[in-house]
Amino acid sequence: MIGVLAAGAGAAATIPTEALIGRARAQSARKIFVLVPGAFCGAWYWRRVSDRLEKAGHKVFPLTLTGLADRSHLMSKEINLDTHIADIANVVEWDDLADICLVAHSYGGFPASGALERIGNRVSSIVWVDAMKPADGQSFRDQVPFPLEENAISRPSPKAVPSSAFPDPKEAAWFVSKMTPQPVGTWLQPVKLSGARERVAKKTYIRLPKFPSPALDKAYAECKADKSWTVLENTTSGHAVMLNEPEWLTDILLKAV
Repeated sequence: MIGVLAAGAGAAATIPTEALIGRARAQSARKIFVLVPGAFCGAWYWRRVSDRLEKAGHKVFPLTLTGLADRSHLMSKEINLDTHIADIANVVEWDDLADICLVAHSYGGFPASGALERIGNRVSSIVWVDAMKPADGQSFRDQVPFPLEENAISRPSPKAVPSSAFPDPKEAAWFVSKMTPQPVGTWLQPVKLSGARERVAKKTYIRLPKFPSPALDKAYAECKADKSWTVLENTTSGHAVMLNEPEWLTDILLKAV
């Protein structure tokens, strides 16, 4: 046994210094991404991006918010924006995550903005992917008005998507089959903000103009006028860029951390 240990120690001593430095650099370059989905969706539609990030050696937490997708069995009238804010913040706090790149898509900009009020000190960069950028006291319904049936606890998911979103009919049908109703309380409750989002050191906003939205146009214009934000525009992808152009989005995320 002593001989084996001595041999192991000798082998370890012969590892080149350059190799040790390379390993240390690889570990220090490892990033943590928390991916927040938009309405009707869940962690499933981040898979093409999360797989690429993980293959590159990064740690990725693609989230499904309460009441949606693989957590659709939890749908209830009690779910509101605070629930989705807690979904994000709790993962970060319970897993002791730090130096995070928080990525939000579409509606996800609402709960992600709210979550930053709790976890802002753990977040080093944010990327808003065609995402809502609410002001304090705004609800999703304030930015995207919609009719509401009395006593409804959810909004039905779309039964079809525009061809501009998914030119391939099979891809479009698959996407629609995965979507689930959105808990309506998440769209009605105003968000409470004190500026934590704006205090994040590195901020990137991506606009996908093939998806028409006055609210997103406004968010993009605000970020473009604010030098603390890096703004990008992708004119070839639909709203679900993580599915349309996952390689492009992965590259942008790696540059945004």
